[in-house]
Amino acid sequence: MHTIQRVFVTGGSGFVGRELLAELSRRGVAARALARSETARDTVSKLGAEPVRGDLDDEAALRAGMTGCDTVVHCAAYVKDYGPLSEFEKANVEGTRRVLGAARASGVRRFVHVGTEAVLADGRPIVRATEETPYPAKPLGPYAITKGAAERLVRAASAPDFDAVVVRPRLIWGRGDTTLLPNMVEAVKKGVWRWIGGGRYLTSTCHVANVVEGILCAAERGAPGGVYFLTDGEPVEFRRFIGDMLRAAGVEPGEGELPRWLASAAARLTSFLPRPPISQTALALLFHEVTVSDARARAEIGYRAKKTPEQGLAELRAERA
Repeated sequence: MHTIQRVFVTGGSGFVGRELLAELSRRGVAARALARSETARDTVSKLGAEPVRGDLDDEAALRAGMTGCDTVVHCAAYVKDYGPLSEFEKANVEGTRRVLGAARASGVRRFVHVGTEAVLADGRPIVRATEETPYPAKPLGPYAITKGAAERLVRAASAPDFDAVVVRPRLIWGRGDTTLLPNMVEAVKKGVWRWIGGGRYLTSTCHVANVVEGILCAAERGAPGGVYFLTDGEPVEFRRFIGDMLRAAGVEPGEGELPRWLASAAARLTSFLPRPPISQTALALLFHEVTVSDARARAEIGYRAKKTPEQGLAELRAERA
C-alpha cells in the first residue's frame, strides 16, 4: 500500500481537481497544483493547496512543482465533444507525455491518470464494459482518440520504480459542474433539448465525490499499470436521471423526443461546423446506452461510492435554493 504524503495535481482548478484538493485538505495531506492563470492560482490557494504557476507545456514548472511529491494526479484534459484534433492532441497526448516525464524525472512514486469511458467510444452502445473490454479499432471523435492515446502512454510508463494507474469515471456530475449540466440547462432554456431515441436506456454515472474517492483508492492501492472504472453503483435510466438533475437545477426538460437516426444524420452533416448543434462524440457518449462495471475497483482497491445519487441531487437543489 502506498502512503500519500504530498500530492501534485494538474487541473486543480477544474471540476474534479477542486473536489480533490478540498478532500486532500480535509485529510491533512499537503498538495500543490498547477495553475496557469491568476484565477486558477486563487482557486487553488483557497482550497488549501500551494499553486505552481505554469501549464502543461512548461516542463520546468512541472518538475519544480513535483519535487518532493510522492504522488501525482493528472486531472487536466481538453474536454470538449468537438474541435480540431490538433488541440486535443496538444493537451491530452503531449500534455500527458510531459507530465509523465516530469514525474519520472522528479522521483515521484505513484501516478494516477484520470481517464474516461470515452476511450471505448466508437459510435455503438457500450454495454456493461469492463477493464478487459478492448479499445475500439476506430475510436469516434478527437476526445476519444486522444484520451485513448494518453491512457496507453500512462499504462506503458509503469515500471518497478514508477507505479502508473488509470481511473475511468463515467459521466461525472455534481455540485460545481461547469460543463455537463450547464450545457444541458442552456439547451432546455433555448428550447432545443430533446430526448434522443426517447432516452429510456441505461447509463452509468459517477458523482464527483466518488471520482475523488476512486482516485485516492487508486493512489493508495492501485496495481501498477492497472485500470479501474468508477461509478455510483448500478446503472440508471438516462431519461430519469438527467431529468432529475435538470429539475434540481430549476428547469423542466419536457417530453420532446428526436429519433436517433435523425440526430445521427444531423451530427454527420454538421460535423464541419465550428460548433455543431450535436456532435458525434456527444451522440456516442450520452444518447444511447453507456454502462460500465466498477467491480474491479471495489474488489482490488477497496473503492466504495461515498455519495448516493439522492444525496448528490439534494446538493444540487440546495445550491439553487
